[in-house]
Amino acid sequence: MKIKPFRGIRPPKELVEKVSSRPYDVLNSEEARAEAAGNEMSLYHIIKPEINFEPGTDEHDPRVYLEAKQQFQRFKLKGWLVQDQEEKYYVYAQTILGGQPSAISRQQDKTQYGLVVGAWVDDYLEGRIKKHELTRRDKEEDRMKHVRTLNANMEPVFFAYPHRDDLDAIVAEVTKGEPEYDFVAAPEGFRHTFWVIDDKATIEKITKIFAEIPAMYIADGHHRSAAAARVGSELKMSTAKLLNDEMSATKSLNDVPEYEFFMAVCFPDNQLNIIDYNRVVKDLNGLTEEEFIKALEEDFIVKCYNGDASLNGENGVKPKGLHNFSLYLGGKWYSLTAKEGRYNDADPIGVLDVTISSNLILDKILGIKDLRSDKRIDFVGGIRGLGELERRVDSGEMKMALALYPVTMQQIIDIADSGNIMPPKTTWFEPKLRSGLVVHELD
Repeated sequence: MKIKPFRGIRPPKELVEKVSSRPYDVLNSEEARAEAAGNEMSLYHIIKPEINFEPGTDEHDPRVYLEAKQQFQRFKLKGWLVQDQEEKYYVYAQTILGGQPSAISRQQDKTQYGLVVGAWVDDYLEGRIKKHELTRRDKEEDRMKHVRTLNANMEPVFFAYPHRDDLDAIVAEVTKGEPEYDFVAAPEGFRHTFWVIDDKATIEKITKIFAEIPAMYIADGHHRSAAAARVGSELKMSTAKLLNDEMSATKSLNDVPEYEFFMAVCFPDNQLNIIDYNRVVKDLNGLTEEEFIKALEEDFIVKCYNGDASLNGENGVKPKGLHNFSLYLGGKWYSLTAKEGRYNDADPIGVLDVTISSNLILDKILGIKDLRSDKRIDFVGGIRGLGELERRVDSGEMKMALALYPVTMQQIIDIADSGNIMPPKTTWFEPKLRSGLVVHELD
C-alpha cells in the first residue's frame, strides 16, 4: 500500500466539539438541521449544506454544492478550520464506553486505534484497496460533486488492514502522549481521541510498513472511496504533466500530486466492531401469520419465545450465532435456525446469513428479489437495538422484523479477496467516524 502524510485542516482544540459532526449519511436533512441549530461552526453547514436553505430543498440542488464551498471557505477564514504547516499522520481512537446504555454496551471500555493517512487513488483503481459492496451511481455522483466543488475530502473513509505488531507498537507509543482532542460526542456517547504524529522518523517508518501490506479493505465508505478515486483520476487525466500509469518503486511520494490521494482512517482488522444489520418488511406477501410461520418451517427450526423471559435478550431475542435468526411478528419473538443442507458453508457468499435469509425468506416466501429497489423492505442498523424493530412493527408501519447475527471481519476479507460482493445492507460498523477532526485538501 502506498500512503502519505498530509497537511491536515483541523479545528483548534477548543472548537473541536462545536465543529465536529456525525457523518453526512447517517442522518437526514431535518435531523442535521436540528443538531446544527444555534451552532454556526457545525460541520453540517459544509457536509449537509441544504440545512442553510428552506426546509425541503433538494440536497442535490446545484446551489447546495456551491453553498458547501462557500461555507468551507468561511470556516477557514474564521479560523474554525486551520491547516497544519507540515505533512503529518494522525492517530484517531474511538472508544465504546463500558456501562453506557446502547445496543453495543459492554462492561469495560473498548477502544480501536486508526491511522489517518492519504491513501493512493491507484491502489483503489487497481484493486489493492478492496471493496465488498456495490455502489450506486447516484450516490457516487453526489459525493463526486461535493469533492470536486470543494477540492477536498471533508470526511474520511474507513479502512481495515491486516494487523501488524510493528504498527501497533508505533500507535501505542504515540498514544502515550497528550492527545490533541479528547471528548465524548452526543448523541451516541462514544469517546473520540486524536493525536498528531509530527516526528519525521515515525512518519517514514509508518510509510515503509504500509508498503509491505498487500491490501486494505473498505469497511465503511464505499461511495466516498469511489467518488474520491474518480475525482483523483479526472484531475490526473486533465493535468498537462501526466505521470506514468504506475508509480515506480524509486519515485518519491513527494513527486505525486496531492489530488492522487484521499483521506482514510485505517484500523487493524482485529480491533473492529461489526454489529447486526436487520430487516423490516411491510407485508407477508398475502399470507396470514400462521401460513407464514408454516412456510418457514420447511427450511428452519422455528421456536416461539413469547412469554419465556429467560430466553429473551435486550427487548427481544438476539440471534445466538451464525444461521440463527430472530423474527418479530404479531407481538411475538421467534427463533429461526436454518436446517442443514439449506446453505453452503464452503461458499463465502452462500454461508452468509444475509444470503440465507434473502434466499429462503425474503425471496422464496415474501417475493422480495431486489433488496436495493423493493419498497416493501427497510433496514435498521443494530445500534438502534431490537426495541426499534419492535417499535416499527407494533406501530403498524411494518408487518415483521428479522434480526441477523453480525458478519465477521474475516468473512468480509474472504469475500473481498475472492473478488465477490456481499449482498446489500450486510455490514454495520460502529462507532462511526466523527467528521471534522481533520480535512484533506487536494492541492
